[in-house]
Amino acid sequence: MATRTMNLSAASMPLELKIEWVLRVATAGCFIGHGAFGIITKAAWLPYFAVAAIPADAAWALMPWVGAMDIAMGLAALCAPWRILIVWCVAWAVWTASLRPLAGESFWELLERGGNFGAPLAFLALAGWRGNWTDRLTVPVDRLRSRFPRKELNLVLRLATATLLIGHAGCCFFDHKPVFLELTQSVIPAASLVTLQWVGLFEFALAGFVLLHPSAVLLLFVCIWKLATESLWPVAGYPFWEFIERCGSYGVPLAFALLLHRPKEARSSF
Repeated sequence: MATRTMNLSAASMPLELKIEWVLRVATAGCFIGHGAFGIITKAAWLPYFAVAAIPADAAWALMPWVGAMDIAMGLAALCAPWRILIVWCVAWAVWTASLRPLAGESFWELLERGGNFGAPLAFLALAGWRGNWTDRLTVPVDRLRSRFPRKELNLVLRLATATLLIGHAGCCFFDHKPVFLELTQSVIPAASLVTLQWVGLFEFALAGFVLLHPSAVLLLFVCIWKLATESLWPVAGYPFWEFIERCGSYGVPLAFALLLHRPKEARSSF
């Protein structure tokens, strides 16, 4: 009986509230996962600190503080998502993603993290900027009853989904990223660089369909595809935080799928 009541409650939840919670969890997961690596420290971050002229000794000391800040921002996005904090989430995610090419890595690395900044950016599009100063700083649950920003949200989610697919595809097809080959070989031992290129071509095609002919079914498939491919990180022996850190790559297409889904009884109203 309790399960039935829960299912009915979820089914009756307004669309904007469903999308909001998907984006909250996606943003929180991204920042908490990233923050966990700061707490435990990660040698791969050293070149990114070097971009800001921070030497290695100072970088090691700063990592836990950066990690703690990220975790705090993730918890805030989940529990108390003030607009000003979500703006910071967007800016910080764009900056950390931009550090990859600034440190000499491929530009595809920035695009591959489209879910990291796409999820909080979509959250801002959903929240809007109308209202008094208090409303602009906070995200009240009932803020969207007068207007649902469907067009703005569609644009942000479409571009973010395509961006993260294109970035991952570029890392596979052009860069032949060694760790991606390692992940693929964890489930397909005979996988080669050719396999990686086919994966890249497939994801380029997916991105094209997302941009030109998006549908709820397609976006649900993209969500499942990203869940499957990113789950290879823990399968290959990497920390589970790698999977958590990429929550934006699952949450953005899932939110887009919810936006595009039109129940039969509601189709006539669109």
